[in-house]
Amino acid sequence: MSETIGFIGLGNMGRPMCLRLLAAGYEVVAFDLADGAVAEVVAAGATPATDAASVAASCNVLLTSLPRPDHVEAVMEGAGALAALRPGSCWVDLTTNRRDLVIRLADAAPDGVAVADSPLTGAVDGARNGRLTLFIGGDDATVARATPILGHLGRVIACGPLGTGNVVKLVTNQLWFVAAAAIGEGFALGMGNGVELSVLWDAITDSVGDSFVARHDAPSIFSGHYDPSFTLDLCNKDLGLIGELSATLGTDLPMTEAATATFARATDRYGPHAGELHVARRIEDDTDLSFRLDGDWTPPWEQ
Repeated sequence: MSETIGFIGLGNMGRPMCLRLLAAGYEVVAFDLADGAVAEVVAAGATPATDAASVAASCNVLLTSLPRPDHVEAVMEGAGALAALRPGSCWVDLTTNRRDLVIRLADAAPDGVAVADSPLTGAVDGARNGRLTLFIGGDDATVARATPILGHLGRVIACGPLGTGNVVKLVTNQLWFVAAAAIGEGFALGMGNGVELSVLWDAITDSVGDSFVARHDAPSIFSGHYDPSFTLDLCNKDLGLIGELSATLGTDLPMTEAATATFARATDRYGPHAGELHVARRIEDDTDLSFRLDGDWTPPWEQ
């Protein structure tokens, strides 16, 4: 492959994405604060770097996959990765980020460095299997350059100018949060009135009640682990970013506000590091119902 990829952030999503790029034949220089994550991608062929700036200085295309906007700021500015990018290189941020921060960092990039934002969706199993959906924002030339690389990770949707990738991602998360906050209520309403959970799930997934949450996420509720690969803390971070965007509208968004409050209640009870679907566990605990359901529920991070 003609591009040398720099990859910073080898967490639950970043590590499998990095591995897929290595499997596709790219030369990859990688960095993460977790030595074990770096060792895994090095074993697959990546070159380790000593710090974030070294990654940026050694690549043509830099990819960052980090948990929070402040982490992106710390890596790109505090650790010097942005300044280390070479003219003619490209930085694509895969983080679910603050639109204004991405634009500000792009304005501060060295001359001749292109920037795009491309947050993604599809969970850990999507990252492992190349079935993500990536929302890219940037100018036409940058999008055209990045798309063949990102195409090894899943489907790439061009969203418009820089920053629109994050707007689209946050809209998809907005709708996910509403559905995730509601699924436990639906289970409780049916079970509390005499319907077995297996019947409810069959009916929901073959009706107008169907959703990604019902099909992909409900098994994490049935198995009782509530998907620790994405935490309530990260849910609250994204809901905060959604709230910032909603402030531009001049109206209230009651469904989004209710979901925000529901996730905050779950966090207060179970802590910020609990799995995202503890929003459903709260309903279980309050109603003294059990959403356990027998089945071969392979965790998403193993699929």
